[in-house]
Amino acid sequence: MSSNDIIDRTRGPRIDLVTGLGEGDDVLVVGLIAPDSAAGDAEPTLLITDDLLDDAAATALTAALRAVSATGERGRVVTVPAPAGLPVRLVAAVGLGTAADSESPENVRQAAGAVIRALDGAGTVVSTLGAADLRAAAEGGYLGAYRFDAFRSDRSRSAEQPPARISLLVSEESEEAAADLAHALIVADAVALARDFVNTPPSHLYPGEFADRARRVASAAGLDVEVLDEQALADGGYGGIVGVGQGSSRPPRLVRLTYAPSNAAKTVALVGKGITFDTGGISIKPAAGMDHMTSDMGGAAAVIATVVAAARLGLDVAVTATVPMAENMPSGTAQRPGDVLTQYGGTTVEVLNTDAEGRLILADAIVRACEDRPDYLIDTATLTGAQMVALGTRTPGVLGTDEFRDRVAALSREVGENGWAMPMPAELRADLNSRVADLANVTNHRWGGMLSAAMFLREFVADGIGWAHLDVAGPAFNTGGPWGYTGKGGTGVPVRTLIAVLEDVAEAG
Repeated sequence: MSSNDIIDRTRGPRIDLVTGLGEGDDVLVVGLIAPDSAAGDAEPTLLITDDLLDDAAATALTAALRAVSATGERGRVVTVPAPAGLPVRLVAAVGLGTAADSESPENVRQAAGAVIRALDGAGTVVSTLGAADLRAAAEGGYLGAYRFDAFRSDRSRSAEQPPARISLLVSEESEEAAADLAHALIVADAVALARDFVNTPPSHLYPGEFADRARRVASAAGLDVEVLDEQALADGGYGGIVGVGQGSSRPPRLVRLTYAPSNAAKTVALVGKGITFDTGGISIKPAAGMDHMTSDMGGAAAVIATVVAAARLGLDVAVTATVPMAENMPSGTAQRPGDVLTQYGGTTVEVLNTDAEGRLILADAIVRACEDRPDYLIDTATLTGAQMVALGTRTPGVLGTDEFRDRVAALSREVGENGWAMPMPAELRADLNSRVADLANVTNHRWGGMLSAAMFLREFVADGIGWAHLDVAGPAFNTGGPWGYTGKGGTGVPVRTLIAVLEDVAEAG
């Protein structure tokens, strides 16, 4: 299997707009709004486009859904045979919650994903969910259909194949609707690209290969690409990246991807942690769950996918992604607890714990990114287990300069990725003092680990730059069961947050 077989495959279904049902359609998806007892509603309400069903078909469908106890509960999917007169085999009803719930784009997105996940084996699907929110329905459907089967010996098992085509019903195929669909597909495809990177196992995605794949997708999008190999990193003084990568037989890389439209008023730097596998190094991790460390490059995957999306969307903002890539392994050449390294830019760091390696490679990349004097800098990383302790597995922690941090967190919640602003208490800074160097890479206690990691990174952010740090240790990789538009494995978080910030910066000028 070549790398092209993996990276160049189609990531999603065909999604288009239609104004009515066709003879070749297999399943009709309808939204179901739960009854509002306060308003005197006794039964759920169908969310359908005008003139889709005549009175007889609507009555028959309502009776069939009542018979299987469909309630409109958010995310619950039920299927029934299509009533006479509809040119489809099945009708799948997905709950949107109350009428107020159905107005939330994220609820629509989750419902669209849930129903598509439930329709494996269906050929073509026509959905009414676009009537609630076209962009959300398209994104959710695309991501609900996402599968990573590159390493399965038989990809043709029909029972596991998502629908090949999803058509969204609209009253008319307007330019506005077409633009909304195009935007949604670019965003969803960027999320899927990040998922592809994260889901590719470390046997096939090591720093050199990751850099090559980033180069290919970036070049295809018309971006400028620069890749520093291990010799260039050593010569350039990138002590953090070199130090983390020196224990592996697979040497590190630093990738720079630049999108520079001529009319950009603002510049945003993106930095993403690209540890292609993390054993912890000499401070080795427990064996249980170590396989999840295939996801430790989730931040890098997100920023690569985001800058490609920025180019595809034609955003009026300049974006440069600086992506350090390394594999953290124990060996005779690995760095040791107690070693001192010199970061890019000259700051010395005592490495007290080699499993706190992400901040070391990010520090180099942040200093390099700040040399370009961007208006804003966002770094993202699967950085600390403390993020999950504090916020769980679905809520990214957002830290940084107060105003920009809050702006990023608010946009993250708007797009359904649920970022939450966190503080950096001043008293934690002294705990990063080293006995022998400028900084230690960890504190000597376990309290506030997500916060102190961000405080370490803040030491490398240049003054005057709006900065946000997104810790996505839990949200970037789903170790549990599928839900909504999210399957097991890579989630693509925080791609949609990053795109939303870039669009907001472009709009604000």
